[in-house]
Amino acid sequence: MLLGTVLVLLLLGGGPASAHAALRGTDPADGSVVKTSPRAITLTFTESVGLLDDSFRVLDPDNQRVRTGKAAHAEGRADTVSVALPEKLGTGTFTVAWRVVSEDSHPVSGAFTFSVGEPSATRAVLPSGADDNPVTDGLYNIGRDLAYIGAALLIGAAAFVALCRPPDRRPLRALLIGGGWALAGSTVFLFFLRGPYEAGTGPAGMFDPSGLTRTLSSRPGLALLARLVLLAAAAVLLLRQSRRETPSRAGLATGAALAVGLALTWAGAEHASAGIQVPAAMTSSVLHLLAMAVWMGGLPALLLLLHRASVPSTVVIRFSRLAGASVAVLVATGVYQSWRGLGSWSALTDTTYGRLLLAKLAAVAVLLAAGALSRRTVRRGTAVPATTAPAAEAREESRVPEPAGVVAGVSGSPSGSASVPAGASGSASVSAGASGTSEASAPGADPAPGEDGPAADPASGEDGPAADPAEGGSAEGGSAARGDGGSAPADPTPHRRPLSPAEDTRRRALRRSVLFEVAVSVVVLLLTTILTGTLPGRADAEAAAAEQTAGLPVASVTFIPFDAGLGMRGKVQVTLDPGRVGDNNVQAVVYGPDGGFVSIPELRLSFTLPSQDIGPLDAKLTDRGGYWASDGLSLPIPGTWEMKATVRVTDTDQVSETKPVEIVR
Repeated sequence: MLLGTVLVLLLLGGGPASAHAALRGTDPADGSVVKTSPRAITLTFTESVGLLDDSFRVLDPDNQRVRTGKAAHAEGRADTVSVALPEKLGTGTFTVAWRVVSEDSHPVSGAFTFSVGEPSATRAVLPSGADDNPVTDGLYNIGRDLAYIGAALLIGAAAFVALCRPPDRRPLRALLIGGGWALAGSTVFLFFLRGPYEAGTGPAGMFDPSGLTRTLSSRPGLALLARLVLLAAAAVLLLRQSRRETPSRAGLATGAALAVGLALTWAGAEHASAGIQVPAAMTSSVLHLLAMAVWMGGLPALLLLLHRASVPSTVVIRFSRLAGASVAVLVATGVYQSWRGLGSWSALTDTTYGRLLLAKLAAVAVLLAAGALSRRTVRRGTAVPATTAPAAEAREESRVPEPAGVVAGVSGSPSGSASVPAGASGSASVSAGASGTSEASAPGADPAPGEDGPAADPASGEDGPAADPAEGGSAEGGSAARGDGGSAPADPTPHRRPLSPAEDTRRRALRRSVLFEVAVSVVVLLLTTILTGTLPGRADAEAAAAEQTAGLPVASVTFIPFDAGLGMRGKVQVTLDPGRVGDNNVQAVVYGPDGGFVSIPELRLSFTLPSQDIGPLDAKLTDRGGYWASDGLSLPIPGTWEMKATVRVTDTDQVSETKPVEIVR
């Protein structure tokens, strides 16, 4: 159902969007041959980009770096950058390697070539991804994973304590402290690694002063610093609230504000901060991250409590309701973000972003199924009718009001449950502890609110003071005090009887289900991290469409592989400029199996349009010393033409291959 909702909303379409910059076009165009040396190189992107100290590298045919001017944005255009070239570049093929930072904080890089006068026999060849350092990228992704996990543990455990109100909060301190340190440590690590990550250098440059200065002035760097300040404030708040029996209203409001602020440090420096509907996208991103943290961070808290002998069913029920609300928020915000990132049906399966999103949806579906199993376990445990039992079995969780008659069996309550007079709380309470008992209010047995009164002990038929859990005592402790005249202190640890086989089976089943949810939630968090570093499908499609409509020169470049046998194989690169109806210039270069230029006796090229029964039209290529060219090919009609290349590798051996080429108006 969730996937279906996403797919339906994808059909709604929308205006143009960008997130994660993609190259729109270059001047000179990739693979083009220009007659004279250009004065500058210009790149246009789908969104605003930031420049680095070394954003452009221009290499000549001998693989020597060309001295260029300083890269800068075009006047009034944050999405267009250019760099000045020397007056005379010389002739041959030049390679341009570029690297910029997207508006959403992710670095993007690439390379293209152009030739002056004519293509050269040799040229600089940059391997794919040459500007990316795999070690730095891997470490940065690990840091982001730890940051997400730390945020989930910190926010989720804090929300669990505040909203589910477990009687004993001490076991959850480890989650709060661990989550806080994981988030703080990963934030510091990401701050120092930001410079090498943007520049594509090794992690040894973490402490380079120029990189740190650039990080301090960038939006991602400021977001990381703000996260550290918010974490320090959260640590102070948690320390002060730990001394209280229950969180104060001011503490809850402050904690909620700090959680929103932490979520904003992600939304303000990721995909939500770029493209269409930025305010709505950032709001959605904040809600999505908080709902994720409350749900997935609360699961380890519940699992930790389930490892103890007693967990109040009220705690489990409250978390079940909280998780349901979180899932509703996740679905609503996830659908919107999916539409914003994809924008079409095809992007769901044809792009890396779409396939990763499908994998995340599958993991979330598994997580929802596991959550439904846990909820059924809870419901089975709360459907037990109430019976009588001694009031001395009251639990500390009786301070939490619950509807009368609700009993627990989630983690150890037997089929026979207690129905006893309530204490000062004036409402029913449940006990899902190892004692296996619960309480329900009895009409007429409750004193007026705010007053202490004697409670009847149905087990003995005598009146006696009820134990007040708020004072740190217990029912068992109260009984002991009566036995020695009230001089003995109350036992702070309630007596727990061994669980029956049925009770233990039920508790173990719930614990296994929650453990599985925790494992799947880790997978979801990892996929989320990968998605935030992947080019969204909408931006990918926009870049491809923009290339056809941009005002920059665009040439059609086609590669035709061939194999004449006996190791004589390679490919022909054919460039049609401009690749449109009318007159076209043709340049063709033949590469050998090692990627280098090769010389052949003859190369013929012809064009046929089968749908209109036109052709073959001979391009009449001539050898121009290292490459083949023609200046007078006329293609009269748009459509999908068949381009046939005949490569003669020796005086007696030749091979012909055909490739389609699209000719537009």
